[in-house]
This record gives sequence, C-alpha cells and structure tokens, in this order.
Amino acid sequence: MRGLLLALALMPLPAMAEFFTLKGHGGPIMAIATAPDGRIATASFDNSVGIWNGQTPQWLEGHEAAVNAVIFNGSAIYSAGDDFTLRRWPGGEIIGRHKGKIVQIATSETHVATASWDGTIGLWPVDGSPPVQLGPTGGGVNAVAFSPDGKTLFSAGVDGTLRRWSVAERRETARILDHGFGINELVLNAPDNWIAYGAVDGVTRIHNLQTGEERDFTLDRRPILALALSPDRRMLAVGDGEGYIMMIDTVNWRIAHDFRATLRGPVWALAFSRDGQNLHAGGIDQAMYSWPVDTLGTHDLMAAAEPDFLRSPSEMTNGERQFARKCSICHSLSPDDRRRAGPSLHGVFGRRAGSLAGYLYSDTLQDSDIVWTDETIDALFDKGPDHYIPGSKMPMQRITEPRDRADLVAFLRRATATEN
Repeated sequence: MRGLLLALALMPLPAMAEFFTLKGHGGPIMAIATAPDGRIATASFDNSVGIWNGQTPQWLEGHEAAVNAVIFNGSAIYSAGDDFTLRRWPGGEIIGRHKGKIVQIATSETHVATASWDGTIGLWPVDGSPPVQLGPTGGGVNAVAFSPDGKTLFSAGVDGTLRRWSVAERRETARILDHGFGINELVLNAPDNWIAYGAVDGVTRIHNLQTGEERDFTLDRRPILALALSPDRRMLAVGDGEGYIMMIDTVNWRIAHDFRATLRGPVWALAFSRDGQNLHAGGIDQAMYSWPVDTLGTHDLMAAAEPDFLRSPSEMTNGERQFARKCSICHSLSPDDRRRAGPSLHGVFGRRAGSLAGYLYSDTLQDSDIVWTDETIDALFDKGPDHYIPGSKMPMQRITEPRDRADLVAFLRRATATEN
C-alpha cells in the first residue's frame, strides 16, 4: 500500500484535459507559471515557491516574505516578492533588490524585468552584467511585459498609465494611454498587435497598438487582479476581486464564458497549461485549481472550505477574533508541519524567539534574546513588530486597545498550550 501511495505522489501531472488540484502550500496562491516540459510553479503568501511535476512538489525556500511572482526562463526559475528581492533558482541567490515589494516579473532572452511598488522597473541582465533601473514612474509599477524580440518593454502601474520603454536606450518612448485608475495587469499579444489591461476600477480592455482602437469587456466587478492569454491567442482569461473568471474569445470578440471560480475571496493568479487545454487558477485558498477549458464552471470552486481567518466574528471570543484578524493567515496553533508564512505558535510561551526548528527566520529573530511571555507578546502588538523587532519579517500591525491585547494573550495561552 505504501508503495502504491508513493507511486501516486510521483505520477506526472495530467496530460489530458481533466480537473485537478495542487495542494501543499500554507497560504494563498499569488502567481502561477508553466514550463515547456509541463511543470507548474506556484508562488505563495507562505514565502515559498512550489515546483510541481506531480502531486509532491519541490519547495524553493529563501524568500523572507510573501512571494508574488514566479516565471520559468530556460533552465532558470525567477521569483520575487514582498521581501523586495529577485531570486534565481536553483540556488535561490539574490540577483536583484528593490526598495519596495516586487509584484511581477517578465523575461526575455537577455533580461529579467521586475515591477516594483517603489515606482521603478528593474532590468537585470541574465549574463550578470550591471542592472539598469527605469523610472521612477511617479507611482508603484504593477505589471511588465517584453516584446518577443526583447527590445521593447511595456509597463503599467498605480498611476493608471501604460508605457512603452526602449531596453537598449533605457528610456520611456511612449505614453500609450492614461486610464486614470491604477492598472493592475497587462498581457501583450504582439503577433496580433494588441495589449490587454485590467484596472482597479474593473475596466478590462484590449488596446490596438497600431490604431489605438479599444475593445471594452468591462463587467460590474472590481478590481481586475489576473490576466492570462491562451497559447493559441484565441482566449483571454480575466480574474477579479469578487472571485469570477471571464473568458474572452479574441477571434470573435465576445465573452465566451463567465463563471464564479471561488466560493469566497479573489482570483489572484491565472495561467493556461502549455497545451491550452486547462486553465490554472489561484486565490485565497491554499491550493491551485486547474479546470479543463471546455468544461469551465462545472467543477469544484476554490476556497470552498472555510479558512480559519474567514470564520464569522460572531462565532469567536474577542481574543480569537484578534488572532483571526492579526495572526491566523500566517500562523497555525497546532504542532503540525503545514506550510505558513510564519512558524507554528504551538508551545510558544517560554520559547525563545527565532528558535523553532525547521522555520527560516530572519537574522534579526535568529539573533534575538526575546522569550515569548505574556509581557513580550503584549509589547509586540503594543509597539508593532516593526518597532519592537526592527528587521523581522512580521508585517507592520498594532493592537492599540490594552483589553484586546490582553484577550489575545489569554486566547494564545489556551490555544497554544502543549497539552492541547
């Protein structure tokens, strides 16, 4: 029986169009990429990247915060995230660093481009030559895309502009449009001379790069969080903040399909399989879902189970509510090995900070002499992690009311006790 289970775990991903899920992450799926050989990469809020060629992934560890972007490029894999770094795998070495989070990556034969909320675009030569910074643009950059020859780069960002850049000249060559609201996503279809963009206000449009004509497929849902073009360029998938996926037929210019993809939460990531038969999607659930394109909307929804951090507040004590709001998406309370952005809190009282085996801590916490007690946990949320432990990976947040902090500590005392 054990041999059969091992064989099933090592089975390759489905070659034909069928529904499947990839489970193992401990946080929302932020990005998905596919390789020519059929492998799938998933980037997650749990600080890791999974490389899947079956149901048992290879985990790429090294990021110190949520991973927002991942892409295959030849024999290399690039990832980037909230720790401001661009990393190359195998190895995970840092090849680039911004002053703000990196939210998207694009690649050409010669460069890797990074879109950052510091308002700049990083151009990192794959041969290790000195990098180039484009911008600042006046606002955070959300999306980048190379032309097929790698000579031109397109970008979009918080300021609502869609820009064209010359890679060789290292400068902006055109302001293609100014939408007015932030543009979150773009997809370039160079053979057909158009670029699609999705914005904060829900606008979904396809812009002809030669004539400037636009086709509008905006529905009453916002924001647009994910776009993906099928390999044959005949379908554009659009994911939004309300959990729907719209499929646009780019041959007949019509909405071919529109369905709810997730029971709750947004659709953050979309990618087509290399053969175009499946659409992969990720969101607040801790799994990637893959649906056959010809049966979209007939299979399981994402986030059908109730995540701990989405339980109704009325069902919780005040201390549990504080944990759900501030801690539960990153930390578990049980002594399991579920992947999370933060370490398990089981047995946390009396434990030295940065000492739980198997978790990759920041240098700040590894070198800390803090021991977690009622007083130190209270101080952590009173001052905020960025002030109490400067340089840690913990997000900036505070609990200002003393009663709320006391209730949280009391809840943690009960929920993390080693006899539980």
